[in-house]
Amino acid sequence: MTTVMMHAVASLDGFIADDNDDVGPLFDWYFNGSLPLSEDGAEPGPFAVSKASHDYVWPMWRSIWAIIQGRRLFDLTNGWDARPPAGEHLLVVSHRPKPEGWHPEADVPFFDDIAAAVAEGKRRAGDDGVLAICAGDIGGQALAAGLVDVVAIDVVPVVFGSGKRYFGSFAGQRMLEDPDVVVQGDRVLHLKYRVRR
Repeated sequence: MTTVMMHAVASLDGFIADDNDDVGPLFDWYFNGSLPLSEDGAEPGPFAVSKASHDYVWPMWRSIWAIIQGRRLFDLTNGWDARPPAGEHLLVVSHRPKPEGWHPEADVPFFDDIAAAVAEGKRRAGDDGVLAICAGDIGGQALAAGLVDVVAIDVVPVVFGSGKRYFGSFAGQRMLEDPDVVVQGDRVLHLKYRVRR
């Protein structure tokens, strides 16, 4: 059965970016190590992390087959030019249509409903794959709708004070299990929690 995982890097006080969408030092740990994020840790790539982070992040990225992002992140990243950082498939949740002329060759569907996007993302991820939902408003909507199985957060030791919240505008209460993954990296703590059913 497909695992649906909400994921992002966040500040200690739970923000994935500041009020101006700047991630500040949140991604510094992606560049402070000596091991590229690859299978053997030797291939060139844009990210070079500590051994602990490599041993956690690389297998997680390899398990992801589809990613759902919201329109804000799509606009900020240009939809990763239809090549998500992990997985084979990108899906977008937005009330606005796909920009005209944007990568017409790419199979990147837009949905105006998180449940429909998750259903299609699970189909694309397959029974043994992981569907990753980017944290923020879309991730919070998925959590509120009971569509998330796992919450994964890479906590960086910085306090933002305000900004874009990891759980978006989610204002309810949802119980998680104790973390089943706790990995201390260099300037990052990797945590993974199952959502209590």
